[in-house]
Amino acid sequence: MKTILKTHITVKDICEGFVYNKLEGKGLFGLAGKLTIQPEYQRNYIYASDGGKREMAVIESVLKEYPIGLIYFNKVSADNLEVLDGQQRITSLGRFITDKFAIVDENGLQQNFSGMAKDKKDKILETKLLIYECEGTESQIKEWFKTINIAGVPLVPQELLNAIYSGPFVTLGKEEFSNSQNSNVQKWSAYIKGSVDRQAFFERALDWVSKGSIDDYMSRHRKNTNIKELKTYFSSVIDWVSSVFTDVESEMCGLEWGRLYEEHHKKSYDPAKVSKIVQKLYGDPYVKNRKGIFEYVLGGSKDTRLLDVRVFDEATKRSAYASQTKTAKAKGKSNCPDCAIGHDANKNKIWSFNEMEADHVSAWSKGGKTTAENCEMLCIRHNRAKGNR
Repeated sequence: MKTILKTHITVKDICEGFVYNKLEGKGLFGLAGKLTIQPEYQRNYIYASDGGKREMAVIESVLKEYPIGLIYFNKVSADNLEVLDGQQRITSLGRFITDKFAIVDENGLQQNFSGMAKDKKDKILETKLLIYECEGTESQIKEWFKTINIAGVPLVPQELLNAIYSGPFVTLGKEEFSNSQNSNVQKWSAYIKGSVDRQAFFERALDWVSKGSIDDYMSRHRKNTNIKELKTYFSSVIDWVSSVFTDVESEMCGLEWGRLYEEHHKKSYDPAKVSKIVQKLYGDPYVKNRKGIFEYVLGGSKDTRLLDVRVFDEATKRSAYASQTKTAKAKGKSNCPDCAIGHDANKNKIWSFNEMEADHVSAWSKGGKTTAENCEMLCIRHNRAKGNR
């Protein structure tokens, strides 16, 4: 890969013809249209996501004559360049010059570019940038892109995959799932954790449709000119979740809905009954893990381990153990009730306290309480096989 250092390009040059389109993934250009600031393998613009602190810092650095770091361009053709590294910084400069945000001046006042004194405007526009112009094969360019740590904000895995498998499929996918203007984002946010601009929704859509094999799926579909399968599957999962659980709870965000959809979407559920069960579990003081409620209900309310039901305290367990062991020794039977009625070698075995576990005599899922009267000690094997019987 060939690299040439350019030291004559100014902020004014870079921002000539700058266009910023809020529909992320489209229309970020500079150098009078010769420079593509956001090629399809690039991440979305994220410097505004922290309240604008990072984009304001770029402008303040230029005004204070602090270096803003090296910028790399990829030479696509004789007349076309694209940003390899520096997209966030260049976009910050362009957005400021086109009055998309303001900075706070030395007097604590909001100051946008059009309202600045001429000397400050000139200082920004005439600032020269250190730019390396790179030329190489696609694989060389993308390998270099993967190694870059952009302004201290490392690429997330999905951003790397977008770079590796750039093409029409990624472009369409980002337009749908990485676009903060998409009206569906609010609905999706109830079930998916993360932000649009860091590819969280695109990654989840790919994860669901590929059953966890995102890399392979993107490789196979890289040159596809439509994302119908991806959109259809994603919508199927979201629609299924929202139809089964009519009440949206905060704990639903980030659950493995793709896996749960595959395991349960062919079953029939009554949304009204499901809602009542969920609300009852939310009001149960013994349920420690609310995130597990939804999978618990989908599975027929059988696996109480998902709920992390509050266990008996140490004093209660030791009291139950002492009582059971005393009675068992007097009868010449095992202190595990299930072993005592069995026919194997353990029917007379006295287990140590550490070889036993506490459980509900009457299952918690059937109304049993976590009280001393409802506590029994079982050997580990029988307790873990007990379930909800």
